[in-house]
Amino acid sequence: MPSMTTSKVSRWDGHGREHIVHVSKSGMQRQLSCETCGWRKGAQFLPWLKAQEHLAEAHQATVDPTA
Repeated sequence: MPSMTTSKVSRWDGHGREHIVHVSKSGMQRQLSCETCGWRKGAQFLPWLKAQEHLAEAHQATVDPTA
């Protein structure tokens, strides 16, 4: 069985709140889960882009804390 690894995508909204989507990887499949609203989605390709899109659309969180 492949090992599980996890990373995260975080963005801030206009009110200064941080929103995080965790990206869990097991083999070729990745599972996305939002800390804020509980949204979950499977993604094989471009999971970090899909996480960024969710944060922008659902939470208006577009400010990258690393930029």
